[in-house]
Amino acid sequence: MNNHQIFNKITRKIANFGRFAEEVICGWGQLARLFFEIIIESGSCLKRPRLILNEIYASGFLSLIIIMVSGLFIGMVLGFQGYNTLKRYGSEAVLGSLVALSLLRELGPVVTALLFAGRAGSSLTAEIGQMRATEQIEAMEVMAVSPIARIVAPRFWGGFFSLPLLAAVFTAIGIWGGKWVGVDLLGVDSNTYWSQMRESVGSEDLMNGLIKSLVFAMLVTLISVYKGFFAKPTVEGVARATTQSVVISSLTVLGFDFILTAFMF
Repeated sequence: MNNHQIFNKITRKIANFGRFAEEVICGWGQLARLFFEIIIESGSCLKRPRLILNEIYASGFLSLIIIMVSGLFIGMVLGFQGYNTLKRYGSEAVLGSLVALSLLRELGPVVTALLFAGRAGSSLTAEIGQMRATEQIEAMEVMAVSPIARIVAPRFWGGFFSLPLLAAVFTAIGIWGGKWVGVDLLGVDSNTYWSQMRESVGSEDLMNGLIKSLVFAMLVTLISVYKGFFAKPTVEGVARATTQSVVISSLTVLGFDFILTAFMF
């Protein structure tokens, strides 16, 4: 390989990196612009609460089963693992504190957001992407109807309100699952389980869990509607956008969980 070929190879790599960086920067710009447009158009959207309620039903209520089942089994696993670990140090009495704090601070908001991204987020992306592929969005623009106000904003607010509620359900079911394993199966005293939990869990823990849920709700829902709204109007484009929506949402949740945890604790 001569010097000219080496130079061409290096320049191609630099050009590819430049195109990738340009796509990333443009993508962040589009995402920010879409977010501000949603905020601006939310006034007309909130005047029609039935649109948002329909989306809360589609994104939240229809996700209840997977949230409740997942919360139950994760709480049960926490009960088993926590009991076996605490028993080595004679501290089985604080099992309730371990289960509650683990769910409130971390597992409740994070796992709920991941499940929401996989179930409801992918659905949002596919729905809006299909509208783009069948030119329904362009038809609305021709008729002077804002697709942001009619399609995107209701789905954004529906997901934003749904995820914190689902996280609360997940946490409550998980605590009950840990109680069922620790108290009913392994013999921890019921009064001790609940009293230790009440002493350990404070308003700060509840607030931190709520903040995480709200941040994750905004990120997951915004990424989902963004990927659908700017999907390529083809079957392959919609499928790729749906996959990217789940992957990017999941990685974003995990990354922001670390950042929020570092600031909170």
